[in-house]
Order: sequence, then structure tokens, then C-alpha cells
Amino acid sequence: MTRVLNAGRKGPKTGDKPRSVVVFLHGYGANGADLLGLADPLGEHLPDTLFVAPDAPENCAGAPFGYQWFPIPWIDGSSEEEAERGMQAAVDDLNAFLDALLVDEDMLPEQMVLFGFSQGTMMSLHVAPRREDEVAGIVAFSGRLLSPDLLTDEAVSKPPVLLVHGDMDDVVPPQSLPQAAEALQEAGFTEVYAHIMKGTGHGIAPDGLSVALAFMRDKLGL
Repeated sequence: MTRVLNAGRKGPKTGDKPRSVVVFLHGYGANGADLLGLADPLGEHLPDTLFVAPDAPENCAGAPFGYQWFPIPWIDGSSEEEAERGMQAAVDDLNAFLDALLVDEDMLPEQMVLFGFSQGTMMSLHVAPRREDEVAGIVAFSGRLLSPDLLTDEAVSKPPVLLVHGDMDDVVPPQSLPQAAEALQEAGFTEVYAHIMKGTGHGIAPDGLSVALAFMRDKLGL
């Protein structure tokens, strides 16, 4: 049985029915509100877009007021089995959330972008390719591609992907970007883009956000 994800919402700035939706997926120990603030600068250029930011389904042991998509053994002492079980449950939760969102907003998958950060990127890159109907794109900040060896066999859709990473990230190594790009291309993804944020740690810098905005405008046809 899937868990209901609580989500914050902003937009569209026009006040009209949204023509597209961006789903923010936050990092480990954070919450939906952590990324929803990006709706303000992005919404200026995506005025017909609804921004939605769900909280991950589990309380985070390492951050009392934050949430996690799944446990991380080297941070919280969980087992590999617990991490795998937690991730599979979160995948089901997120898929149910996305399905309901599309129905509720009367939108098609090609009107949706997944925008992940850190653990939210891991979820985005895992979930979207395994969904039957292709989304407009994936914006993947500062994360990793999980189980790259399974992607070729398990990907049923291959949406455009933008990988963005800070070259001074001390949480998720910067080499995670080229590793993900290589695996995606080997799995047959034809639109894989990359941007390195110079002098940036584990975060979202203005240049990275500008590149993400241009990518979303292009893939959403705005």
C-alpha cells in the first residue's frame, strides 16, 4: 500500500489553469519547502507552470525535522537491505503521487518535468525511465544514477536529462555526473546534457539554475 505524500504548491503566476508542472524532489534530510522557494525565480519565466514539492515519505533519523526517500547506510547505520526496501517503497509512493497529480491537473506526462536534488535526483533518475509514458524531462542536480547496470534492461522511456553538479561537492562526488551520463548514453538516452557549476559545493548555484530553466522551457515547449 502506497503512502500519501504531503506536498506544497506554487503557481501558476498567471492564475490560470497550468499548462505544465514541475515536481521538485528534495534531498536527504530536507523537505519539500526546501526546493519550493525556487518556484519564485523560475515562475517569472514559466508563468503557466504549477510547481509541486512533496515531502519524502519517511522521517529522517539524521535530521529530526527532515525527511528521506530511503535510508542511507553510511549515514544512518541502516542495512543495505533496509535501504533497498525503503527505496522500492518510495518508488511506489512517488509513482502513485505522479499518477494522481497528472489526473488531478488534467495533464499529460509530456507536460511534466522532474527536478531533483541529491537524493531527489537519485529518485528522479530511477523512477522516470521506468514509467511507461515519457515525461518532458529530468533536471538532476548533485546526485547519482543508482544501479546503472540495470538501466539498459529496465528503461521503458528515455526522456531528455540535464545533469548538473558542483565541482567542489564534498557530499556526492562530482565524478557522479560523467558516470551517470555514460550510463544513460549506453542505455540509449539520446538527449543527455551536462553542466558543471564552477566553485560550487553541494548546492544549486545561479548558473546551474539558469541552465535548468532554459532546459525546462525548451522541453516543455514554452
